[in-house]
Amino acid sequence: MFYEPGSSSHGLPHDPFKSCVIPRPIGWISTLAADGVANLAPYSQFQNLTFDPPYVMFAANQNTWGDRKDSVSNAERTGEFVWNMATYALRDAVNRSAQAVGPEVDEFELAGVTKAASRLVKPPRVAESPIQFECRYHATLRLPGGGTVGTVDVVIGLVVGIHISEAALTADGRVDVLRLRPIARLGYYDYTSIESTFEMVIPGNDPAVLAGLEGRPMR
Repeated sequence: MFYEPGSSSHGLPHDPFKSCVIPRPIGWISTLAADGVANLAPYSQFQNLTFDPPYVMFAANQNTWGDRKDSVSNAERTGEFVWNMATYALRDAVNRSAQAVGPEVDEFELAGVTKAASRLVKPPRVAESPIQFECRYHATLRLPGGGTVGTVDVVIGLVVGIHISEAALTADGRVDVLRLRPIARLGYYDYTSIESTFEMVIPGNDPAVLAGLEGRPMR
């Protein structure tokens, strides 16, 4: 099949686009409003951009009444945000924090999770999350949409601090992905969690290439 998004019909009961780019990590982003109210929301367009130094991004569509998401406004206003790893054990809390509520609502309380103080930024971390990134706001790229919700803000942040629970590591010091079971977004109402891994190394023995695969800066 072939269709042109926004121009021709795909002929399916549901739009397949989001089900084709999968799985997508969850950007569980915490910020602080100007009045100090904590905000916590999950975004399914999230990714790391590079590693030397580490940058991450999350993309937030406008809400259904045409306003920018609180996460975007807060990150721009305060210059800070935190990414919290969303795991299978925390899936219900992640889902509760996705509700569309006013900026006066503290989504940590709504989701039933605990605030943990950050070290370098003001927004709190999710204490129950095994890994968190403290981020300094870098820039926003605003992409126009075909409608209110289609317009999106791509927020980029520099990672300045990383918290990893000791329970999240294997005996040889690697992040224990299979124990943590991070969740990721699929299409429709579907999610997945990491339950298996396999290893591949690019052929050749270029130290710079291997360091890049590991995310290890070369100096």
